[in-house]
Amino acid sequence: MQNWPYPVICAHRGGGVFAPENTLAGLRCGVAHGFKGVEFDVMLSRDDVPVLMHDPKLGRTVRGTGAVPDYTAAQLHAMDAGAWHSPAHTGERVPLFADVLDYGKQVGLWMNVEIKPVPGFEERTGTIAAQMTAQHYADWLAAPEQHRAQIPLLSSFSFVALQAAQAAAPQLPRGMLYEQIPADWQAQLQQLGCVSLHCNHKHLTPEMTQAIRAAGYWVFVYTVNEAARARELLGWGVNGMVTDRLDLLPPDFS
Repeated sequence: MQNWPYPVICAHRGGGVFAPENTLAGLRCGVAHGFKGVEFDVMLSRDDVPVLMHDPKLGRTVRGTGAVPDYTAAQLHAMDAGAWHSPAHTGERVPLFADVLDYGKQVGLWMNVEIKPVPGFEERTGTIAAQMTAQHYADWLAAPEQHRAQIPLLSSFSFVALQAAQAAAPQLPRGMLYEQIPADWQAQLQQLGCVSLHCNHKHLTPEMTQAIRAAGYWVFVYTVNEAARARELLGWGVNGMVTDRLDLLPPDFS
């Protein structure tokens, strides 16, 4: 298979520990640290607008009660997603996915878009996230070899969401996400037309890495925060990883 075209070290949820997760401030932080690749989470508001959010319920990074699909995109966008992190980020808003796509394309940032559906909204989230991504990148998708390294990759723990994304925008690359890799991983990746398998590095082995690579897939892992572990994983043949520690695992880490 072709060489991994994306950045090897990517900033987790935008800026790792240095900025509020899943915000434009987080993405700008990653870029300021020199990162060319980021990962973040997308789910739907009540009015079917994709926003950046990891938790289906409010309370951890955004003050409030209830769940994300209880609110419209305008209501979510008005909420403070930065105060939990530090006073300097008070007032940072929940970003719309469309605005993040615009920013990423503007600065040439590769994005691993994790489709993170609230339970019950898997198919709808996968469809809308994929359609919006394809629309924003239609010109680059028309010349895929020229822009191959910067076209977003869609991933998800939800087979249904990723299957919906495949149907909605088959031209976008996809990666299946696992906490622990199941026995039928290859059949799932084949069915979804994936280019990569994404997993928790803690449950990966050298043998499994070699098997995935031998089957023709790239291996991408989360969330690696120690240099020694990163070197070990790269030695196994892992292609890429996300980190919270932008200081310990800089973009030029090797």
